[in-house]
Amino acid sequence: MADGPKHRLGELMERSNPQFEAVMSCVFGIEDHETRTYLAVLEQPGCTIDELTGSLDRDRSTVNRSLATLDDRGLVSRDRRLLDGGGYVYQYTAIALPEVKTMLHEALDVWTETVHGVIDDFDGERETE
Repeated sequence: MADGPKHRLGELMERSNPQFEAVMSCVFGIEDHETRTYLAVLEQPGCTIDELTGSLDRDRSTVNRSLATLDDRGLVSRDRRLLDGGGYVYQYTAIALPEVKTMLHEALDVWTETVHGVIDDFDGERETE
């Protein structure tokens, strides 16, 4: 993951039984519509923005921004395909779900280790800001 997403793990703590999509959004620090975009690309390997706008019922600029975010997070890849009549189109492919699950587990493990460290390091003194 590029610069590292802003995790929203606190949101998961508030839910007793979160859905996979909510976990993915919170852990990767992406919006729910971006998670839906990932799942759509997962179902349609090699899809284009125009194909996704129809299946997601979103406008082109929103889908384009979602794909850029997913690409930044390492969740989709983008390849350029040359068109017969000249020019090109970008095609998107989702990173395989097992790999994404591994990424989710790793991110949660790092967060858990950090929280355990905070607990272990606490000496009873309250910090002042």
